[in-house]
Amino acid sequence: MTIAPQRVVTLHYVLSDADGGVLDDSRARQQPLEYLHGHRNIVAGLERALDGREAGAQLTVTLMPAEAYGLRDEALERQVGRDAFPVPELSPGMRFQTPGDDGPEIVTIREVRGDSVLIDTNHPLAGHTLRYALEVLSVRDASRAELAKGHPLPPDTDHSQVEDKKLP
Repeated sequence: MTIAPQRVVTLHYVLSDADGGVLDDSRARQQPLEYLHGHRNIVAGLERALDGREAGAQLTVTLMPAEAYGLRDEALERQVGRDAFPVPELSPGMRFQTPGDDGPEIVTIREVRGDSVLIDTNHPLAGHTLRYALEVLSVRDASRAELAKGHPLPPDTDHSQVEDKKLP
């Protein structure tokens, strides 16, 4: 079965920066990535590179920033009050998750100046060229419940009960 929209893909990956420094390794965490193809669960460039592949495929993909997490946008840096944060001690590099217009976003502290904090809401990997070493472990059709949710469901989920609740 080939990777195509409406299919659940399970894969291992090593994510590296342009200099070869490892940023993430699913094997080291012993947790493969599972995603629903065609539902924007992964970056667009990676999804395009995987389209049409089969279980057992191994490939290396290099993505320029625009194909991955986008270019850095300096307009996404702004000053906020220190009281916006749940912890008393703040330092550059700290990250927090906050609700955003398009879902949760990561906020990175750039600078702390008295009662003012310079934050950056660019994705932490925005502006970076990324290299993925991939191994496709499996490809399967998504259940109706997974298609309704827009992502894979945990293996112990009773898909028929979820489907009955979601579909008339």
